[in-house]
Amino acid sequence: MNADDHVPPHIHARYQGHEASFTFDGNLLKGDLPRKQRKLVEAWVLLHAEELEADWELAFNLEHPFRIDPLR
Repeated sequence: MNADDHVPPHIHARYQGHEASFTFDGNLLKGDLPRKQRKLVEAWVLLHAEELEADWELAFNLEHPFRIDPLR
């Protein structure tokens, strides 16, 4: 997550040479991931949407965001 990155707020996901960006409502913005990994990231984003939005706001205000548990 980079708060100085362009809007809308989003995350970047990487997997074995693939890269993609997702909005906080789980929509693919750009890039591609294999189908299984894309579905996992979409589900993770939806589970953590409130945390992602709070962290985006912190980072936008130059504050340190909280850690969010990664996919396991």
